[in-house]
Amino acid sequence: MPGRFLEISVNAPDILESLSFYESLGFLQVPTNDVWPYPYAVVTDGRIFLGLHQQSIASPTLTFVQANLASHVTKLHALGIVPDREHLNSDSFNELSFHDPNGQHVRLLEARTFSPPDIDATFSSSCGYFVEYGMPVRESGAARTFWEHLGFIAMEEISHPFSRISLTSDYLNLGLHRSRAIRHPMLVFEDVDMRERLAHLKERGITLSDEMPDSLDEHSNAIVLAPEGTRLLLMQAEMD
Repeated sequence: MPGRFLEISVNAPDILESLSFYESLGFLQVPTNDVWPYPYAVVTDGRIFLGLHQQSIASPTLTFVQANLASHVTKLHALGIVPDREHLNSDSFNELSFHDPNGQHVRLLEARTFSPPDIDATFSSSCGYFVEYGMPVRESGAARTFWEHLGFIAMEEISHPFSRISLTSDYLNLGLHRSRAIRHPMLVFEDVDMRERLAHLKERGITLSDEMPDSLDEHSNAIVLAPEGTRLLLMQAEMD
């Protein structure tokens, strides 16, 4: 693993607008450490953490914490991973970044920037249950191998409700879906009553989009676009 998963980091030009949006969906704001020299906030639904950075960063970025980061660089090199940015010295907050074969940006930090809150296991947002971080790929083989080398475990490819390969880990699941039309990663949520959830969101004036995999029924599935551009796929789950 590249370390312990910390957050999905996104560039939020208007951090207050983004924060208000996620709180309107039921996400909770998490107290943060005074690490970054710019406005920074974190929201969570209890399963996924989103870092809102009012700073020009690659967005979205998968951010992990790796202790003794400087000594970890040789392990990355052994995997054929060459960081595109390294900031490693004893006088500053250490970090480095690299990307996967499809351009997904990954960042490693030497320490946490917030402490996870104690949230009741039954808590959920208006979006439903967070399933995975979905990444569009042209060809899944190279991406699958890359993430397996980093400790993720790939499942068999599934075709329903849309074709994708899921990779699991202790703290974050990834989904690789082959697509030429969809270019943006998605935060994937699901619920057996998603049609009702979408109706409530629409009543509240939240815009729903059908820019999602073609096999998904637009009456029971939708994309919600956050102010900073993050895409949330709200998906109908099958009943057991």
